[in-house]
Amino acid sequence: MNAAAESARAVVLVSGGLDSATVLAIAREQGFACYALSIDYGQRHRAELASARRVAASQEVVRHEVFRLDLSQFGGSALTDGSLAVPDGPQEGIPITYVPARNTIFLAVALGWAEVLGARDLFIGANAVDYSGYPDCRPAFIQAFTELANLATKAGVEGEQFSVHAPLIDLSKSDIVQRGMKLGVDFGLTLSCYDPGPGDRPCGVCDACRLRARGFAGAGIQDPGLC
Repeated sequence: MNAAAESARAVVLVSGGLDSATVLAIAREQGFACYALSIDYGQRHRAELASARRVAASQEVVRHEVFRLDLSQFGGSALTDGSLAVPDGPQEGIPITYVPARNTIFLAVALGWAEVLGARDLFIGANAVDYSGYPDCRPAFIQAFTELANLATKAGVEGEQFSVHAPLIDLSKSDIVQRGMKLGVDFGLTLSCYDPGPGDRPCGVCDACRLRARGFAGAGIQDPGLC
């Protein structure tokens, strides 16, 4: 068994974007043996899964799983319903790219795998500063899910407490870029676009592309990635 596998284990949600790539690097810096989890949820931007594989491989995770859970059966979001267009500009309120209960579902899957692995730490790239206004990216949600995790699991009932880490929650996008660069994250492997075109080229106008561009501009760094 290698040294990483002997370290405390953590399940890290890895989408393939710059936030989750940075979170994975943070978890590794903290000494965790990282088990990367990506969700194939019927998203229109499934190209991000290829990016997730690249990111996980580049950071030498112990294991990377892609869990299939087709939320397109429900629709309700421009990311899972092909009849809804991805907006090419900012929206008032919670945007149509919000996927109902997505982070709740993702963390629930991560929690289940963590309990099987004997991991007690979950990492997610939620951010409540430069983000699209999704309700499941707020500190209150992270706190509430942590409480749920410790109430709803055998491990929690037996006194083994879970921790949900959201180390980017209070950072600006430019801060995230700078943090990732310091940790050696290869942002050229990542993809942030909600609506990539042929060849998985980013659209450049969706909210995810705009936030990413603003982050690199604010950090004074040229974006080496696809978006």
